[in-house]
Amino acid sequence: MLTLFLLRHAKSSWAESGLSDFDRPLASRGIKAAPKIGGFMGEGGFAPDHILCSAAQRTRETLGLILPHLKGEPTITMSRAVYEADDEGDLMALIAGMQAAGPQRLMLIGHNPAMQDLAVSLAGRGAPDDLKALAEKFPTAALAILTFDATDGWAGIEPGSGLLTHFVRPRELD
Repeated sequence: MLTLFLLRHAKSSWAESGLSDFDRPLASRGIKAAPKIGGFMGEGGFAPDHILCSAAQRTRETLGLILPHLKGEPTITMSRAVYEADDEGDLMALIAGMQAAGPQRLMLIGHNPAMQDLAVSLAGRGAPDDLKALAEKFPTAALAILTFDATDGWAGIEPGSGLLTHFVRPRELD
């Protein structure tokens, strides 16, 4: 069984107008939200083997705030390609490329709209309320957890083949 953790970066700051989008840091709200999601993962025993993280500042900061809560020592890959992904197809290609690394539990930390589009595309089953909420909005620092019965590894997962087991938003963890 494969497990995919899709985490949208925490809330970013627009305070410094001269910064490029790539270099925007987290806002104070994001700094508070990310550890909540990390705590949820740690307490639930959700431990990725490999983390594929956008190289943007806000995603790297999000990773830094959740990492202390995770059990184990996942391999981490920073990728500008995650930041540059235009749609779910681009993200699926990156996930399929993880085949050689062999992780059974992969986490992707990235950006909308591609993250939401990917989650909606892959989630064929799950609690109706979670599926509806996911389709409506994938807020900052939200986490979608999907499982797959794919026997061909990451390259074998198809749209609609995932079971959405959790869709967690930081506001639910207050």
